[in-house]
Parts: sequence; structure tokens; C-alpha cells
Amino acid sequence: MGQTLEALLELQSIERQIAQVRRRLRARKNAVTTQQRRIDQLGSDLVALETQTMTRRKEADQLELELKVKEEEVAKFRAALNTARTNKEYAAILTHINTRKADNAKFEERALNILQDVDAVKAQAEQVREQIGGEQKQLAEIERISAQEIERLTGMMEELSGKRSEAVKAVPPKALAVFERLAISYDGEAMAHIEIQGKRPPYEYHCGGCYMSLSAEHANVLRVRDEVRNCPNCGRILYFKPTEKTAKK
Repeated sequence: MGQTLEALLELQSIERQIAQVRRRLRARKNAVTTQQRRIDQLGSDLVALETQTMTRRKEADQLELELKVKEEEVAKFRAALNTARTNKEYAAILTHINTRKADNAKFEERALNILQDVDAVKAQAEQVREQIGGEQKQLAEIERISAQEIERLTGMMEELSGKRSEAVKAVPPKALAVFERLAISYDGEAMAHIEIQGKRPPYEYHCGGCYMSLSAEHANVLRVRDEVRNCPNCGRILYFKPTEKTAKK
């Protein structure tokens, strides 16, 4: 293998490590973000439950107010019984009293059901508060671990960046420009080895990156020349592994 491809492979190795460290850094940072989002969602759930509690409590208060008014009406009717002059008038007043009492019983039942709902929602809200507390403790632990890991990975990134700066010096500018463009597109995997299939000629060749077939021309050229050749399908820079310059047995 020629100097250019050897230098590109060395750069590929470093680029692959950088991409891996970068992914791990993203994962660490995302862990904190994901946990915070979970807490924020629980906070929104708690606000909704508290709002529901207030709304239902107001409904219960309104029913209690209406019930008080109706009970006062019943009291007035009962007082009127004492002044009834005829049996018919007495019966009419008694009917009003019984009707109001039946209505009041319905109001009391509705108010009781609402208060039971309020208690249930309050219990849910308390559970969410406890859950938020637990998630906040977990967030603190994730932040602690992530801070340590981010510091370590940042150090690794700085070290690899130094190695990369040295490695690019051995790569011709034109080849480097092609490599860097592909490294961005394929998350550090700018190169792909040529896979050889078959026990005897004519061999079949495939790109180790996209697994599409390759013409024999690519293989023949790379066997004798130090040249940057790209896969016609994915564009990755092609190369031979030392053990694959001949057909697989």
C-alpha cells in the first residue's frame, strides 16, 4: 500500500476514535437533558393536577353555597307551616318542603362526589411531587457522573485532536479535502476496504462501506498504484486490507 493510503488509514483510525468520543460526549450531555425533560414533564403534570384541584374545589364551594340558599328556603317553608290556615295550604307547603329536600339531597351528593374527586386528585398530585423529588435526586447523580465523564472525554478529544493535527501533515492536500468531506458525511468513516469474493478469477469485488459491487478496475489500480479512488456508489475512499490483496481462499 502506498504512502498516501497508509497516511489516510492512519488518519481514518484517529477520525474513528474522535467520532466515537464525540458520540459518547453527546450521550452524556443528552442524559442530563433527557432527565431534565422528564422532571419538566412531571412539573407540568403537577400544575395540571393542582389546577384541576382548584377547579373542582370551586365547583364544590359553589354547590355548598347553593345548598345553603336552598336550606334557608326549606327553613322558611317550615316556618310557614305554622301559619297555614287550611289543610290544602299546609299540604302545598309540605310538598314544597319535600321537593326542596329532594333537590338538596342531590346537591349534597354532587358536592360529596366532587370532594371525593378533589381528594383523589390531591393524592395523585402528592405522588407526582414525591416522584419529582426522586427524579431530581437522580438528576443530581446523573449530572455528577456526566461531569466527570465529560471532563475525561474532553481530555481524550484534546489528545486525539493533537494526533489528528500531526496525521494530516502526511496526507496530500487534495486527498485530505476529499477525506474530510467524507468524514463529515459518514461520521468519521471516510474509507472502505474492498471485499474480494471468489476462489479463482474472475473475482467479485464489493465496497466494504455500502456493499455495492465494484468493477475490477478499482482493484487492479489499487494493487499497483498509490491512488485515491472512490466507491461510485457511496463515495468512500477505497483501499485493500493487507490480507485481501488476493482472493479469499
